[in-house]
Amino acid sequence: MSERLTRVVVADDQTVVREGIVMLLGLLPGIEVVGAAADGEEAVRLVGERSPDVVLMDLRMPRCDGVEATRRIRAEYPHTEVVVLTTYADDASLFPALQAGARGYLTKDAGGEEIARAIADVRSGAAGLSPQVQRRLLERLSGPLAPEAAAPAPSSGRPAPAPRAELPDGLTAREAEVLALIADGLSNAEIAQELFVSQATVKTHINNLFAKTAVRDRAQAVAYAFSHGIRRDS
Repeated sequence: MSERLTRVVVADDQTVVREGIVMLLGLLPGIEVVGAAADGEEAVRLVGERSPDVVLMDLRMPRCDGVEATRRIRAEYPHTEVVVLTTYADDASLFPALQAGARGYLTKDAGGEEIARAIADVRSGAAGLSPQVQRRLLERLSGPLAPEAAAPAPSSGRPAPAPRAELPDGLTAREAEVLALIADGLSNAEIAQELFVSQATVKTHINNLFAKTAVRDRAQAVAYAFSHGIRRDS
């Protein structure tokens, strides 16, 4: 039996852009467009009516913008993932969208193959971030800390989060270390190898830090790490 089609809703306030995206998705295998919205309010309503797997969400729309629509969809319909598809990749657009619950983030110069890959990634539980966005996140996470946050590097040779007087949300030093490695793009297997622990131990740390920080996925974890200055030293 063939795999079920991925049901997608498109949200964009520009008619030409919205219709173009719908047409493009219609040409991609494995995808079924089940609705198109002209603003965030309509997107939330369509998600409730059509139960899509994924919403391709523009950010700057009237009535209800993409960040607020993402937050409402993830709270009310957690089975639906959100991939942002926008013109903007600046910090003021990127991080609020990830913190609202978007699992993917693409800019509108993305091609059909990249959009299809992001949709498949978020449906499978991974993050669907464009290479440009991944680079932006890593650049910010690897940037210099504020002077008051700086401290001597740990004596061990293993990379670790920059020392802080107090870690946020009750994170332990090991949980912060795992968070920093997630933010650096490492998989669970790579984190286990980096820290010389089992993957089961890594999963336990991830579950604990997700619960403490109230993030729902790795994309949100990256945004959290950035906003709290948690990174590993180079």
